[in-house]
Amino acid sequence: MSQPAFDFDLDDGGVPTFSVGELAEAINGALRRRFDDGVWVRGEIQGWNERGQHAYFRLVEDTGDGKAVVNVQFFANSRARLRPLLMKNRLHLADGLKVRIFGHLDFFAPSGQLGLKMSGIDPRFTLGELALERDAVVRRLTEAGLLGRNRARPLSVAPLRVGVVTSMASAAWADFLHEIERSELAFQLRAIDVRVQGEWAVTEITSAVRTLARHSDLDAVVIIRGGGSRSELATFDHEAIATAIAMSPLPVFTGLGHEIDRSVADEVAHTALKTPTACAAALVEHVLAFRQRTELAWAAIERRADRGVQAAEAEVADVAQSIRHRVLAAVERGDERIAQRAQRVRVGASRVVDRAEMRMQSAVGTVRRVPQRLDPEGRHLDAVAERVRLLDPVNTMARGWSITRTADGRTVRDSGHLQPGDELVTTFASGTARSRVEETTP
Repeated sequence: MSQPAFDFDLDDGGVPTFSVGELAEAINGALRRRFDDGVWVRGEIQGWNERGQHAYFRLVEDTGDGKAVVNVQFFANSRARLRPLLMKNRLHLADGLKVRIFGHLDFFAPSGQLGLKMSGIDPRFTLGELALERDAVVRRLTEAGLLGRNRARPLSVAPLRVGVVTSMASAAWADFLHEIERSELAFQLRAIDVRVQGEWAVTEITSAVRTLARHSDLDAVVIIRGGGSRSELATFDHEAIATAIAMSPLPVFTGLGHEIDRSVADEVAHTALKTPTACAAALVEHVLAFRQRTELAWAAIERRADRGVQAAEAEVADVAQSIRHRVLAAVERGDERIAQRAQRVRVGASRVVDRAEMRMQSAVGTVRRVPQRLDPEGRHLDAVAERVRLLDPVNTMARGWSITRTADGRTVRDSGHLQPGDELVTTFASGTARSRVEETTP
């Protein structure tokens, strides 16, 4: 260890003087002796920065009086060695993640900073912290009565108008859109492009959900993203996103691309699906089910209408048959009455003729007895014979007269008894004719 030499005398009390490089070596030596086997440190990652294959960040703890910070170097060889462990536990190191890491302390002389060279990590600590935070959010939502609120929202029978919250540059959006287009249904999509991970993800997703929820012309809101690590999906465990979903007046569907874990967003959503494709398929299924119910309803209406028409046709046929029978019966009764009256006329005429013949014979005798009365009685006899002849309906009709009756057999004696449209049956000396009244004149 070198000591400076001066021409004047200094009283240093025997305490050695170090150069900066010597002090740096002394500090590192002390650190190696004190922390020779390395050290475990826990805190929150901040300022994550990648330079090539290396990564640098700060490990931060809020002590109450301020922040305690340790600079961490995560070199390429350690990253390559720990990558399988991180992938197995689906962890992605990023800002805001609480970790418990292992490394060796090192005082870097060129910058004068103490740092930790990271060489190990405890995934259980991070997963436990995530679980604790998730459980705390779920507990607060439950206490506030928000956990099942969105599930109680009624879903439209045909949710065709859908708002979508996603990263539109992602495969999740492409998969969702492909499934919707493949259905060939008339979906109307209104998408908002957001970050689904990182520093601004929570703010953008929350704002997008609230914006779409204010649109009364939408049937549902969909939140989708592709698969990712547990730490990346922890974005959807955030209380702000969960509250926005729970408070939405529209049903919210989630398809966050994870097969195992359920995020808090899934817990509060109306319907939680595993993937964006499954989310789209669920919407398509709802619409197809509505279409099928509609088609079945129309088929039932058609069947009922057919039965009604058939019943009406049968009823009309029965009425027509009944009318036919009644008309025929009325005509037959009319014919019988005409025959009876004709018979009575013939019998009456015969009697009149007989009486007339008797009177004629008596008159002939009288004439013979009283020749002077012959001529008047002869004239009287001719008049009586003429009257008898006139009383015969056949002779009357032979002169051009006819008998007119209504369709039910009633004899028409007055035009006032008729109405336009009435059907008439006219009997002549030879044959009958049917006619319909167009106009009547008093």
